[in-house]
Amino acid sequence: MDAKHTDFFKDVFDVVRLIPKGRVTSYGAIANYLGTKKSSRIVGYAMNKAHTDGTIPAHRVVNRKGVLSGKNHFATPNRMQELLENEGILVKDNSIQNFEQVFWDPSIELKL
Repeated sequence: MDAKHTDFFKDVFDVVRLIPKGRVTSYGAIANYLGTKKSSRIVGYAMNKAHTDGTIPAHRVVNRKGVLSGKNHFATPNRMQELLENEGILVKDNSIQNFEQVFWDPSIELKL
């Protein structure tokens, strides 16, 4: 991985660490906040790498519809859902049920 991607991944990780317990955000919302609106897929790649670092709550990042699209990158297929449910998030059929209520938009929440 080149330095450009390494710096971007670090920026992604910094944002993800700020997501409060009981809240979730999307790959696209993180990309938009970082000024790279069309790089949500790269945010996903960063989340795939995040599992080696116990300080990054990757389970709080889902796709734009609230689907647990990254669940296969956890130790077990149900681990992402378990972590979210432990924080009070309702999940059914791999989708967050109250997505609009628990959605955390860094562009709004992290305004200076």
